[in-house]
Amino acid sequence: MKIAVEGCAHGELEKIYDTVAHIEQEQGIKVDLLICCGDFQSTRNLEDLNCMAVPPKYRDICTFYKYYSGEKIAPILTIFIGGNHEASNYLQELPYGGWVAPNIYYLGYAGVISVGDVRIAGLSGIYKGHDYHKGHFEIAPYTDSTVRSVYHIRNLEVFRMKQLSGHLDVCLSHDWPRGIYNHGNGEQLMRFKPFFREEIERNTLGNETCEDLLNFLKPDYWFAAHLHCKFSAVVKHEDEKVTKFLALDKCLPKRRFLQILDVGGKVSSQKDLKLSYDLEWLTILHLTNHLLNVKPVSNYMPGPGGSERFNFTPTEEEKASVAERFGGVLSIPENFVPTVTPFNPDTDQRAFNQPSAQINPQTTQFCDTLGIDDPLRLIMILKKQPLNLGSAVELPVRNDESICTEDDEEAEEDQEDTELPEDEENDTFVSFNTTDNLLETSTENVSVTPPVKKFRGRNQALYSTPEES
Repeated sequence: MKIAVEGCAHGELEKIYDTVAHIEQEQGIKVDLLICCGDFQSTRNLEDLNCMAVPPKYRDICTFYKYYSGEKIAPILTIFIGGNHEASNYLQELPYGGWVAPNIYYLGYAGVISVGDVRIAGLSGIYKGHDYHKGHFEIAPYTDSTVRSVYHIRNLEVFRMKQLSGHLDVCLSHDWPRGIYNHGNGEQLMRFKPFFREEIERNTLGNETCEDLLNFLKPDYWFAAHLHCKFSAVVKHEDEKVTKFLALDKCLPKRRFLQILDVGGKVSSQKDLKLSYDLEWLTILHLTNHLLNVKPVSNYMPGPGGSERFNFTPTEEEKASVAERFGGVLSIPENFVPTVTPFNPDTDQRAFNQPSAQINPQTTQFCDTLGIDDPLRLIMILKKQPLNLGSAVELPVRNDESICTEDDEEAEEDQEDTELPEDEENDTFVSFNTTDNLLETSTENVSVTPPVKKFRGRNQALYSTPEES
């Protein structure tokens, strides 16, 4: 399978697809899959734009809205993870992943899927220690604090990923794994990015949770972005497995933001490119649903020495039970449905308000099938907010979709420095040379509307006041 790997997309979908098309024509190849490593910026309209943690001068609607509205269709099957420059309100609608537009799939806070015979795992967001143990408590409209904390990695997703077994072809993260520079040409990296030197010498550049996952999961490839430069490395594990790491730049002229490589078997037809749920991952989500936390307080995962289960690597019987819930069919349904009115460049003015949170029918269908909770729905119940389905969706709201819990606890607001984009976008666009070897030491090239079902309240008791429980 020929995969195009993109660093930070920053909303420039048209430019990315045009670049891939240029490479296909120039090299006489067909790219089967595009992977984007965060800062995707799936902004549907100007309200979404105000949910991005960037200064106003960097809030550019870009081109995703054209693919959301149907004006354009993504020419390549595209999957992506979230970064720190995202329309977080939209991605919160899809915590377990889903279609953000036809042919464009988001992996969720963390996720594992298969594309043909290629097994891909991804972890969205960036690491900040002060939010790592908290629940997913944020909800739109965001505060100056929660508009940033909403994209911070949480321990629940890392814990779930560490329950995985078996072979992984590809892992994705936005952050680099900490210490990855020790496995490549670190001196060259510091010449290109001199301000990295101090962090590299302190061994603090990158994400410690990704470092832990890389050494635990040992995938064939690990792709990342965020630091806006190209860097490759080879990690040799103690059991002689090897992980090839590649980070790429953002989509700008004369920058190395795209790489084509071969992973898995050859694709013989478009049927081979269908996305499939990963049964082991589905089972892990089902088994760990009780660990879901939507409060701004520390919540620690179970471990050895306690009385509760801490190993959730599923048994064959547990996987068979989950497969039965899906009727044995693990192909991901193509059930994208728009939930807001897309941007119209001819009529829309700049919006100064953030939207309210809303439920996505894809998540409702997934959670009801798997028997797990939608964290955003739990927060809306906590906050006594209507379970809004969105202005562009005509779905019946059941009378039993009631709000029956309350919680007066306010979210803690941790302040942090605003992360500014490295530089301003250049309006000039040129093609790029993407024929560099992936690694110097390697010789490889490298809509259907689902029904809305009753909220089952699987975790509702966890968020009820003593009087209610």
